[in-house]
Amino acid sequence: MKKALFLSLILVSTLAYSQDRITGKPWATRSEVIAQHGMAATSQPLATQVALDILKKGGNAIDAAIAANATLGLVEPTGNGIGGDLFAIVWDAKTQKLYGLNASGRSPYDLTLDYFKKNGYDKIPSYGPLPVSVPGAVDGWFELHERFGSMDMTEILQPAIDYANEGFPVTELIAYLMEAGAKNLQKFPGFKETFMPNGRTPRKGEVFKNPALANTLTKIAKGGRDAFYKGEIAGTIAAYMKQMGGFLSEKDLADHTSEWVEPVSVNYRGYDVWELPPNGQGIAALQMLQILEEYDIKSMGFGSREYIHTFTEAKKLAFEDRAKFYADLDFYQTPVDWLISDDYARQRKTLIDPEKAGKSYPAGQLKDGDTIYMTVADKDGNMVSLIQSNYRGMGSGMTPPGLGFILQDRGELFSLEEGHANVYEPHKRPFHTIIPAFITKDDKPWVSFGLMGGATQPQGHVQIVINLIDFGMNLQEAGDAPRILHNGSSQPTGETMTDGGVLQLETGISYEVIRELVKMGHQISFNVGSYGGYQAIMWDAINQVYYGASESRKDGQAAGY
Repeated sequence: MKKALFLSLILVSTLAYSQDRITGKPWATRSEVIAQHGMAATSQPLATQVALDILKKGGNAIDAAIAANATLGLVEPTGNGIGGDLFAIVWDAKTQKLYGLNASGRSPYDLTLDYFKKNGYDKIPSYGPLPVSVPGAVDGWFELHERFGSMDMTEILQPAIDYANEGFPVTELIAYLMEAGAKNLQKFPGFKETFMPNGRTPRKGEVFKNPALANTLTKIAKGGRDAFYKGEIAGTIAAYMKQMGGFLSEKDLADHTSEWVEPVSVNYRGYDVWELPPNGQGIAALQMLQILEEYDIKSMGFGSREYIHTFTEAKKLAFEDRAKFYADLDFYQTPVDWLISDDYARQRKTLIDPEKAGKSYPAGQLKDGDTIYMTVADKDGNMVSLIQSNYRGMGSGMTPPGLGFILQDRGELFSLEEGHANVYEPHKRPFHTIIPAFITKDDKPWVSFGLMGGATQPQGHVQIVINLIDFGMNLQEAGDAPRILHNGSSQPTGETMTDGGVLQLETGISYEVIRELVKMGHQISFNVGSYGGYQAIMWDAINQVYYGASESRKDGQAAGY
């Protein structure tokens, strides 16, 4: 009976594409947005409009990105906020080069691996005080602003402050996610007071205000990054964490620094695809692309048995290395250049059986040893690819009184296995899932893009690149196309894949293909809500216009002027 129901669902799912459009691929939800002077693509329309307003006032892409991110922390608290971390890749039109920013926070000085061992933990908890690391987003804003910004921060943060004071209507998706998040988090002091003002989370269409966040943002706008990491706000955070049995201290906050890093790239069929180095997982996308470039993906065809199988096996291989070798580079020298090299990709490719799903793979032999994504571009040619997150939706549940935000729980992603590259250590950055991306062609900007969603992200990045380059889709079609998601790989927290994991295919993949994949040994299942959230901006150098695209799976909007 269950099997029959499963097959019926598959048959129904393959019939469901988008509306009947006169142009484009059958899954496209709309045309791309095209504009000359500026473009913003975020996961929430109000934030997109804030970014455009900043651009129209004379601000640049960096100013607009900060303003939109601050607004997203209010209107989409289920994915991000100033209690979380931030990563960005910036194309600077003046110097004609890319810059990378790692604004992720570190673990507390006073929390040790021995604490977890003595108290019987085999993994770091998902919620509560123990997974909390220093929130790096605010410092990230000021690093971006100091290097590239043009407007005063008081003007940049004012739209978010106004929305926090006056309120905003909650969307259907955010209302759903806030209600779901509250089930786990309302037990923690401060959460109800901030996010359940009427004894429940806001429903669709209700106007939600967060005056405490408005007050916090006002202090940051006037006092700079030190208003957050030192003084009253830092003292409130540290006192709350101590009360909750946590370890995050005023010293942890005061000592926080972001880091400017060199983006790393591989060339995929003439296009340079850029990611940031670890502690993030961006190079997993590059490792996958290096393996997949060895195949004639275009001739396989989108949605085919051969393509989905090859993609999935390449993912499994890259994620074995991700599980073993990705970590804070201040503590472990991940051999990035070797992992993304042509020679290594060719070695790893030999492990793929073209007719059979792998149940397990070894990590490579080395030489030497919920989230939001947004992108903004301006009239001068500056482009920003920015991602920011609390982790696990709304974060740890730790909600310091009177501040209007939740602290992240990124520390959950440390391993507790002694000797592991990503093992917990004080003042160390955990393995991170959030990754911005960028594509250049002949040393010129082409696409700024990203795709939110935990381990979905590198898989999504690769699919966007392949959809654009191999399958010739436009920017919107590339994001709307049915996605492949493989779960169950070995993890940086210590879990090991032994059964091949589970392959989840979005509506639109044909039953005939699914049937053949099952015969190859793939375990197929459905998933709801885990296929990510995409935003992208493309520069058309011939016509001198920007193309924008956003995510039909979430509340995203691309808009330009």
